[in-house]
Amino acid sequence: MSEPHFELDSRRAIYQRIADAPGIHFRALLEDLEYAQGTLQYQLRWLADEGLIETSDDGQYTRYYPAADFDAADQTVMNALRREYSRRILGHLLADGPLSTSELSDRLQKANSTVSWHLSKLSEADLVKKRRDGRSVVYRVCDPDRVRYLYTVHRQSFTDRVVDRLLGLWDSY
Repeated sequence: MSEPHFELDSRRAIYQRIADAPGIHFRALLEDLEYAQGTLQYQLRWLADEGLIETSDDGQYTRYYPAADFDAADQTVMNALRREYSRRILGHLLADGPLSTSELSDRLQKANSTVSWHLSKLSEADLVKKRRDGRSVVYRVCDPDRVRYLYTVHRQSFTDRVVDRLLGLWDSY
């Protein structure tokens, strides 16, 4: 990273943090790097204007990615993996799916409404599909290979060891 784009230490550090934790959002960058808010905003805008990073809006956060490293589908998966309970839901569905809302609620020890909200967001993003199974609705991951791969490659940037244990870290990748 000795290119002219990265002559400033702050710019280089911001880009490197985004590369290390693709899908990171502004507040996390602010906490991790301890730059002034204005400095971070300016450098992010500069990196985006130069085509070095891309942004993705997940409905709650603007997330940052190294340009050209993640297509839209990868960004959608990473956006979900960056959310703790969405990541855990995906982990349970990959390990033991298809599962119903109540089964996921029991496993996560969260209210059905919380799990249902996350499932609806995952469904809107086309990451999970639902189907009726008798009187209940069960969910499955649409593209399990993509989710497994992205989780495995970027698992060091997640702080969720529960999912690591659940999914056995997918050493085959």
